Amino acid sequence: MRLNFVPFLVVCLLVLSSCGEEVLPKPKAQLRLEYPEGTADVVNTPAYSFESNNLAQIRDMKASSLTLDYPALKGAIYLTYKPVEGNLVQLLSDAQKLSYEHVIKADNIMEQKYIDEEGRVFGMFYEVKGDAASQAQFYATDSTEHFLTGSLYFYAKPNYDSVYPAAVYLQKDVRRILETLKWK
Repeated sequence: MRLNFVPFLVVCLLVLSSCGEEVLPKPKAQLRLEYPEGTADVVNTPAYSFESNNLAQIRDMKASSLTLDYPALKGAIYLTYKPVEGNLVQLLSDAQKLSYEHVIKADNIMEQKYIDEEGRVFGMFYEVKGDAASQAQFYATDSTEHFLTGSLYFYAKPNYDSVYPAAVYLQKDVRRILETLKWK
């Protein structure tokens, strides 16, 4: 009888010693990336000017088209200028078509109109959510002489979760370009 009691006692001790604090799963966390607040520099081209983040490097400036490169974020904002020569409807159509080419991979595309009657800047800002190639796009025009498009791209395969912090940061810069745009 004594031999049967020993295994029973060992099992009871193991059960009692395993009782302790309740195990809780780790809470989900997000990667915290902080980017420096850049100061505004004025960029002048022959056709327009705007304020740009001083962290951006101007590349490939041809006439009034240029690239704002952000090497630390591995991204760039491409600005393309075209004069309006009786082809405003075609320019608007092309800009809208370019923005909606991302609808295949995008989860959502949010449109936001931009109107500055005093500066004669009229346009549209597109915020693209999802694994699309471009996370933000815009176009702006004065409807008589000038037409400007802008697109944000990253130098990586589109993965919205990975580029999200940088996309939010650069979308603010895209908005700043649109809001400070002045025609010459």
